[in-house]
Amino acid sequence: MSGVVAGVDLRQAAPEPAAPDRRSPRNGVNRFTWQQKVVTYLVLAPLAILFVAPFAWLISASFQPMGEIFSTSPHWVPKDPTLEGYKGFLNVGHLTKAQQGQGHGDWRWFVNSAFVAIAITVLQTFFNALCAYCFAKRRFPGRNVIFMLFLATMMVPGQVTLIPNYLIIKHIPFFGGNDWMGNGGHGWLDSYWGLIMPGIVSAFGIFLIRQYMLSIPDQLLEAARIDGASEFRIFRSVVLPLCAPALAANAIFTFQGAWEDFFWPLIILSSPEKITAPVGLALFVVQNRTSWTLLFAGSVIATLPMIIVFLVFQRKFVQGIALTGVKG
Repeated sequence: MSGVVAGVDLRQAAPEPAAPDRRSPRNGVNRFTWQQKVVTYLVLAPLAILFVAPFAWLISASFQPMGEIFSTSPHWVPKDPTLEGYKGFLNVGHLTKAQQGQGHGDWRWFVNSAFVAIAITVLQTFFNALCAYCFAKRRFPGRNVIFMLFLATMMVPGQVTLIPNYLIIKHIPFFGGNDWMGNGGHGWLDSYWGLIMPGIVSAFGIFLIRQYMLSIPDQLLEAARIDGASEFRIFRSVVLPLCAPALAANAIFTFQGAWEDFFWPLIILSSPEKITAPVGLALFVVQNRTSWTLLFAGSVIATLPMIIVFLVFQRKFVQGIALTGVKG
């Protein structure tokens, strides 16, 4: 009979399975004592206040009149809340001549920033994932050397590549009046192409996603190949769904960098209708005459998309950062 060897019932001879350790964190029991929790909160609470306080004051100041903002003691809660800063920035409602003279913001700044940031995020996440798949799951000569060269580019400051990138963008053939040699026009300068294309690949993003892909068992990919799936089908249907946390982390980093980018749009843009939000907010900072109420209101509005993106992808972001680097 099955289960009986040499007169011994293996089911009776087998030892009983050990009872699960209820103190293990896998059983949902917290592994920290209450004393450790208290110490952790005592350390983290001041740090959280330190980082949140400037943004909290920015929100409060955006609802304060100018005299209250620069009072001797800062007010965390506005005494006389007002929406004049938001009205002036958005150019809505009744504005005095003084407010009209300060200028106002433009919704196109945020539309431009959203379009550029979303385009860079989508393209960079896709191309970073493609490159990461090649470095993690494909075998070809010089793979490790090329990957190390990719990582080496992370040590090059952006200021070093600023002028080369500018010249490349200016001499793109067949764009902006350029001939096939890239001469005679302005190329991708003062265009959305010039804002988006330099940011569609990131060495850090490739590294981040590759480290996560290393934890995916190769047996899954081999099974898909046996079933006749092409490499791109494997990448799209098997690898990408498993890499959702890493992709979310890469998307958040990319969106944040593209949304907050100031220097590159400042250099290549000259048309007011293409200005992004960071460049537009800088227009309110003028020597000896800074429109603080408008600047604070615009800064709060410009910060909201980043907060929304993080809240939406928070779980995937934390999971991706926690698991990146785990090699299966």
